[in-house]
Amino acid sequence: MSNSYEYIDSDFIYTDPNTGLLRNLQDISDPDVLLFVESGVVTKRLKELYENPIKIKGVDSLFEIHRILFQDIYGWAGKKRTVEISKDGKQFFPTSHFENALRYIDQLMAGFKKISKNNKKLLAEKLAEVLDNVNYLHPFREGNGRAQREFLRLLALEKDLALNLNPPDNKSVFERYMQGTIESDVKILTELIFELIDTIDRTP
Repeated sequence: MSNSYEYIDSDFIYTDPNTGLLRNLQDISDPDVLLFVESGVVTKRLKELYENPIKIKGVDSLFEIHRILFQDIYGWAGKKRTVEISKDGKQFFPTSHFENALRYIDQLMAGFKKISKNNKKLLAEKLAEVLDNVNYLHPFREGNGRAQREFLRLLALEKDLALNLNPPDNKSVFERYMQGTIESDVKILTELIFELIDTIDRTP
């Protein structure tokens, strides 16, 4: 599966023109070091969100999640991208129409919140629809996948459901997630999410 991203950033808003790396708060200029440090700090913040989950109020919570995850490494953590992104020739949502997209995703989430927590099939369908639209929006310069997977996990948690779209012991789950998001195949995402969601027993 290809992973060829292209960014229109002629003013070097996000990247250092000398190293080609993303500008970062720790002034790292080695790509391997940046990858290692970024992975470490994000993993730490993910653990914090597992221990103290935030409540998903709307699409704004996606930006809060991104800010939490990447606050230690990027100054623009939690902020909407200002450059255009494409992958394999397919452009993600244009920045000029972000506000319309955000309102639409909020409507999808409002619909999700009205569904009974016992209707797992319908919940899976709506979660897949939210994921597909959030992925197409791709609101951040970097870290979209990690932020949206945590966003979906916390959204499912609102219905007392556990959802892990990148389990360490099941590579095929992540591959199906990638296929569904890259191809914008809501059917694949719905089937995957329906298989994965599991009711959390909150009985003391």
